[in-house]
Amino acid sequence: MDRDLVKILGYGVDSFTFDQAVDYAYSHGGQIVTINPEMIESASKNSEFSKIISESDLVVPDGIGVEIGLKLLGHNVKRIPGIELGKALIVKFSNENKSIALVGAKHEVVESAVENLKKEIENINIVYVHDGYFTDDEKILNEVVAANPDLILTALGSPKQEFFNYELKKRLQNSLMIGLGGSFDVWAGVVERAPKIYQKLGLEWFYRTVKEPKRFKRIFPTLPFFILKVLKERLLNKKNA
Repeated sequence: MDRDLVKILGYGVDSFTFDQAVDYAYSHGGQIVTINPEMIESASKNSEFSKIISESDLVVPDGIGVEIGLKLLGHNVKRIPGIELGKALIVKFSNENKSIALVGAKHEVVESAVENLKKEIENINIVYVHDGYFTDDEKILNEVVAANPDLILTALGSPKQEFFNYELKKRLQNSLMIGLGGSFDVWAGVVERAPKIYQKLGLEWFYRTVKEPKRFKRIFPTLPFFILKVLKERLLNKKNA
């Protein structure tokens, strides 16, 4: 299975279905980026982050804004929520007797997440766990490398988790790594995921903003500006067609 990338604001996004993304990630390894409008905006101002996204082995449209943006550009690519992709990969790797590492969140959160995952997923083999509150990246990177997990899930916030995974990718070339933001909090039961209706409508961001008003400043004005940039790109594409 080959990648079929579609472009949005200069970044390639894989057009896989959910199941195809799981299979491709499992068979190819490398770094997965779950891209959203905030990440694209951040990358536009940070060349190193932009490089990491461009060199990633799988880029899935996590944010609803990216799905909408792609539709405006004529690409019918469905959103793949990072939290669901991460869980599916844990199940897939566990079924294949592969090892797993989790790095991120608060100590009690990641420990609770691990405990719940062990109850939920048969044959799960977690070989390394560490919270996200560390200052010596090199020490943690070396510990992960020593554990040699097949799948590494990080929840350090973006872009820190992408930079961390990029360094891991250089040292563990046969492993798969993915940044998952606040997913550990959900798996730990500390944060409640949006009801199914919000998930189905792509409005998880709205539900979480209502629950956590401090997120408003992060999402706005990034999301509307993102859509405006995409509309500008669509006009340019039509002129050049």
